Amino acid sequence: MPATSITPDLVVGEDGLARPLWASRDELLMQYYDTEWGMPVTDERGVFERLCLEIFQSGLSWRLILQRRPLLREAFAGFDVDAVAGFGDDDFERLMSDPGVIRNRLKISSVMRNARATVALRESEPLNELVWGAKPMTTPRPASAADVPSSSDESRQLTKSLKARGFSFVGPTNLFALMEAIGIVDTHLVGSHRRGTSGVWPAD
Repeated sequence: MPATSITPDLVVGEDGLARPLWASRDELLMQYYDTEWGMPVTDERGVFERLCLEIFQSGLSWRLILQRRPLLREAFAGFDVDAVAGFGDDDFERLMSDPGVIRNRLKISSVMRNARATVALRESEPLNELVWGAKPMTTPRPASAADVPSSSDESRQLTKSLKARGFSFVGPTNLFALMEAIGIVDTHLVGSHRRGTSGVWPAD
């Protein structure tokens, strides 16, 4: 059956599954929404990669980042933290001349700096544990796109914590997006087939 809207922000696709508008019209975004977005990522490399992708996404479309992700992984050594932490000036120039990379000097330098900060964190609280420590007591329960917050008290506190530990290009908005992406909060719309499927938060 053709896709039908059940609310202005929620669409039932031909497969009978309800998704938000942003994930209902593009195959790449739909696949990401159905299989990845909001599912728990708890290892250091995985959290580091997602943080890097959120940095690269700033000011750009998420679809572009998903499309470029294989190229970004190749350029940044699979987002291996130790490898990126060891990048030097030659690597920076290589990245700045790579057409597959988001060639923004501040973003690339921030990824390199954040890798070094991630290595340093291992002596106290690893990045993945620090980020997951921002998990709130409750999660949003949005009925519409307008109900989805863009930041939270926890993402603001996480911003302060990461900046104090040497991270750059992090803020309450992109860190909240990270928290959404890796399952720390569940902002799937009520009625979506993905609501409550992460195992982190109970279904409503």
